[in-house]
This record gives sequence, C-alpha cells and structure tokens, in this order.
Amino acid sequence: MWLLGTARANLVFFPQPEDVPGGYVILSHTWGEKEDTFQRGFLALKNPRDRLTPKVQSFLELCEKHGYEYAWVDTCCINKESSAELSEGINSMFRYYALSTICYVYLSDVGYSYDDSYKMWHSFRSSRWHSRGWTLQELIASRVLVFYSTEWTCLGSKHELADRLEWATGISAVVLRFESPFTDASIATRISWAAHRETTRPEDAAYSLFGLFGVNMPTLYGEGRLAFSRLLMEISKTSRDPSIFLLGARWHAERPTAEYVAIFSPFSLRRPLGYTTLFPG
Repeated sequence: MWLLGTARANLVFFPQPEDVPGGYVILSHTWGEKEDTFQRGFLALKNPRDRLTPKVQSFLELCEKHGYEYAWVDTCCINKESSAELSEGINSMFRYYALSTICYVYLSDVGYSYDDSYKMWHSFRSSRWHSRGWTLQELIASRVLVFYSTEWTCLGSKHELADRLEWATGISAVVLRFESPFTDASIATRISWAAHRETTRPEDAAYSLFGLFGVNMPTLYGEGRLAFSRLLMEISKTSRDPSIFLLGARWHAERPTAEYVAIFSPFSLRRPLGYTTLFPG
C-alpha cells in the first residue's frame, strides 16, 4: 500500500494498512479534468508539495493540520500503469477505506453558505459525489467520514448527516450510522444502492462493488458488462441469499432502465416479487 507523506507529498510504501504508524487519512472525491498521478507523486519526492493540484495540496494541508503523517488518494497512490498493482488496489480499496482513521469527502460542487442554507443543502443532496459508482463503497466502508465543501469548510460527519444522506442515496440512515451492518441488507438491496450510479468504464460498475459483497476477483478491462456476470457468479459461491436470482442477466447486457431499478429499490423489496413482473414475456 502506497501512501503520501503529508509534509512533502512523497510516496511511502507499507505492506498493509495495519502497518501504518498512527493510522492514515483517506480522501473521497470525484475526478476532474486534471488529477495527480502515481508517477507525479514520485516526482514530488524532490519537489515542494505545491506542485500538486490544489485539491490534493489542500487535502494534505488539512491532514497535517490535524496531526496525521500519512494520507491515501486513489489518483496518486495506485500505479495504474501496472495491471497487477491496479487489480490489487481495486480489490483492496474497500479495506483501505474501512481501516482508515478518518475519511475526508471533498465535494467540489457544493459551496458553503451562511446566508442560504437551503441552497447549500440542496446542492449537497444533488452533488455529483452521490451519483458516482466508486464513492458508494467509500460511503459504506468508512467508519469516520467527514464532508467538506469546495472551500474546504466542514459540513458535518456521516453520522450527523445520515438522514440527509439517506434522502440523497436511498441507503438507510441506520446502515450509515453503523447501527445495522450493511451485510444484513439483501444482495438485491445492496445492488439497488448502486443502480443510479455511474462509472466511466462499464467494468467499474461491477468492480466498485467488490467490497460490498466480500468478493475478490481479477479485473479484466475490456470485458464490459460481462464483469457483472462474473461478480454475480462469485457472490453465489458464498451466499444463500435468494434475492440474487432476481437480478437475472440484464445488468451486463444494458444499463438498467428506470422501471427495472424501481423493482430493486429498498421500498419495492418489502413486497413480494414475481418472475412475471421481473421478466415480462
């Protein structure tokens, strides 16, 4: 596991998350047009921290201010030029977030406002962060998660904002507060949490769910939506949850329609489902 030293932005290697002295802070964010990379992180070994993008620079400054020596950022702590390291990083990512001391969420499209709280919380509810595939596992896995506005003003913790997050994501507040294990939710319910989320690569729609189901499997970029079929096969090897059979094969063939997504919403799952409803004709 590669981490950034918060003082110089230098990359430091640790065999596993538990080996990091004093723990580490992790960043959850949505990618923009320009992001720092693993290779650029190596360059930072001999250069000042201000060579980094303002987002990562501000994140490291906040970590250092709060007394943390190490931090993890997905854009520059995974060597994406190595297929082996990329696959390991994807399979380990849920664990990285789960074992982090704290996760800072940077909402680049939510501005802080003292004067118009309604507008601010409306922006929070409609933030792009809630619609991205990879941020789902970050929301679920991180035990201590704090949201920051585009100005890096604290908006509140996951525990404090659980009701707002339930409205924005459809995930129960009791799950977000760790009052009920997310693993108690059925497979279909956990899949429904991701139904409206988007990923740049179609494979990532499946890869981003590894941690929610305790699955480890090779990443094969280029397989498209067949990745979801492989994911369901892996889940079925260890789960007896019958809701997995309701998912069918449509997920890897095309993006779910609004009608199909509604079937697997947490509210729809409270009433009996029939195969005639799921697979008409």
